[in-house]
Amino acid sequence: MSQPSWTEMFRVFGRIGVLSFGGPAAQIAVMHKELVEDRPWLSEESFLRGLSFCMLLPGPEAMQLATYTGWRMRGTAGGLLAGLLFVLPGAAVIAALVWLYAQYGTLPAVQSAFLGIKAAVVVIILQALRRLAGKALKHPLDWSLAGFGFAALFLLNLPFPLVVLTAGCLGLMRKDGNTAAPSPNPPARNGSTAQAILVWGALWLLPLIALSLGGAAFLADIGWFFSKLAVVTFGGAYAVLAYISQTVVSQFGWISAGQMIDALGLAETTPGPLILVTQFVAMLSGLQAGGSGLFLAAGAVALWATFMPCFLWIFAAAPYVERIASHPRLGMALKAVTATVAGVILNLSVWFLIHVAFAETRTFDAGILHIPAPVWSSMNTPAVVLVLLAPLAALAVRGNMLLLLAVMAAAGLAVSEFPFAIS
Repeated sequence: MSQPSWTEMFRVFGRIGVLSFGGPAAQIAVMHKELVEDRPWLSEESFLRGLSFCMLLPGPEAMQLATYTGWRMRGTAGGLLAGLLFVLPGAAVIAALVWLYAQYGTLPAVQSAFLGIKAAVVVIILQALRRLAGKALKHPLDWSLAGFGFAALFLLNLPFPLVVLTAGCLGLMRKDGNTAAPSPNPPARNGSTAQAILVWGALWLLPLIALSLGGAAFLADIGWFFSKLAVVTFGGAYAVLAYISQTVVSQFGWISAGQMIDALGLAETTPGPLILVTQFVAMLSGLQAGGSGLFLAAGAVALWATFMPCFLWIFAAAPYVERIASHPRLGMALKAVTATVAGVILNLSVWFLIHVAFAETRTFDAGILHIPAPVWSSMNTPAVVLVLLAPLAALAVRGNMLLLLAVMAAAGLAVSEFPFAIS
């Protein structure tokens, strides 16, 4: 593993942030390509150990993986740079979209372009799944764990933390195979774990306490609510979307149910983690409650409360990842989680494909099975056409992801003009 310069890190992690469309599966694939395949910055084993570690943490695993990989290269400052560059491009896009949404409502042309991007994302996710599965699934037991991960989430609708805990316990009992040795050159610790907890915990909570004591009730409510989400959001944003919707619509009354659905749809089509939907909700709420000043303040508080805990988790726990991975049984537990992650990504892939191609879904219950399925009458014909076109476009651009997104955005605009297009 070579240590990059700050200029190289800024350029590469900035590129990752700009290209991080499509949820964690696609985002992890982009990082893997940039940091492992294209550059000798991380070994395959270090990347997969970091991925398994981040899957165990609350919060957006892709953003935390970016932070961890930056930490691996240049310590705390590197982790902070990588994490911020992963979030800020999407945050800027979300801010612009909220303003446009509030001023002009839904924008058909923009939605059409985003539909093309979603179709491209389906291909990106499937490519990510193929690459990660090829590297993480080495033995029949690994394939079984991947199948377990998919079935537990897609068919049984089990809580994600339970799935990961079960996989880890199965790995603890596994005796075959050998764990990889830890990296011989781990980065500097940058202080003790207690110091990291104290510093980053204070940075996270003191501003929220100040808002509460200062009488900024609306901003304090936003900060504390999204801080709570940061602690319980295991398995990505989808795991808590129902809770977010119920609370912000029914309990707080910040936005309407229709606005919440639009927020999710727009957040899905921007770079960065899907949990940026919290920023959309906060900024739209602030704009409606108090104009442009509260619009900016609410967005800043939501971003702070959502992502500051991520830096706390990483900087406090990351120094122990390699040590855990080198421990025979704990290392096997992490490998089991990594194998299960392949099934988790397959679940995300199928979920995303269904929701791109169909406007409505339903769940079939059969005993312990809870099987999601599309409502065929709600098929979005332009989306299906774009999904079928996306693999051909991917071949034509030869892996250039930015060009693929641009081509598919243009295709979305073109397909929306056909007679079969559904508004």
